[in-house]
Amino acid sequence: MIMKNIAFASVLCIFLVSFISIFTYSGFGYNENNKVSHYYLENSLEHTGSANVVSAIVWDFRGFDTMGEETVLFTVLVGVFTVISLKAGEV
Repeated sequence: MIMKNIAFASVLCIFLVSFISIFTYSGFGYNENNKVSHYYLENSLEHTGSANVVSAIVWDFRGFDTMGEETVLFTVLVGVFTVISLKAGEV
């Protein structure tokens, strides 16, 4: 029981610190002085031939990052289905 309370308190503290950090960070959101966002907005359609700016950024400029995120999601999915099948006694 004490371990559950410690785990809950730890998760709550991490959540509160994250929440406070996000809303007190002044650089959150669009920034007029950000050169990368200006480059993406001005050149994405021309350089990639994409249909829209979001697709150009996600699949062309940030392709490796997107592939990493998809790998993490796939790994989580495999883990969840493995745990479910172990509990059901199918493995």
